[in-house]
Amino acid sequence: MAIETVPPTEIALISGEAFAAIADLGPCELVAGRIVPVTPPGFDHGEIEFNIGAEIRAFVRANNLGRVSGGEAGIYTSRNPDTVRGADVIFISHERYAQRTTQTFLDVAPDLVAEVLSPNNTWSEIMQKLREYFAIGVRLIWLVDPQVRSVFAYRSLTDVREFSADDELPGDDVLPGFTVSVASLFTS
Repeated sequence: MAIETVPPTEIALISGEAFAAIADLGPCELVAGRIVPVTPPGFDHGEIEFNIGAEIRAFVRANNLGRVSGGEAGIYTSRNPDTVRGADVIFISHERYAQRTTQTFLDVAPDLVAEVLSPNNTWSEIMQKLREYFAIGVRLIWLVDPQVRSVFAYRSLTDVREFSADDELPGDDVLPGFTVSVASLFTS
């Protein structure tokens, strides 16, 4: 007797707009049209994220440079199927923000993204996010590693500098004149 096989059920892909309209999802991202749960950040992660955002925001406001957001701010990194990544901290210039066409997630690249590593992050996941951010035009990515109390500043996947707790982290040409003590990012 032959057993009839049934093809696996196709999972319907959703758009970023549909994703934004779903209430009470909990922590997740949209990756190639599919909802992917993510672990919420721990307290220490959130504190570092807040420290980074506060430093950038104070500088950006004082110099009227643009907007700063945090707390897993949603950014489209691809369309059709849609991918929406949650970034820990972002800076977007007034010029780029003016190009925004949606009211949900950013559909233009921020100038700067800061990502705080969590113990459950894999290197392949982090590198994939970096690839996506650079592909849409992010100019500078800070990868913040609480384990070694360092910040890795990426201008591209191959142009990276490490700043340790004894160093000052510059904003380069993305935030000209901005510097912050790396050690201060890890203190309460």
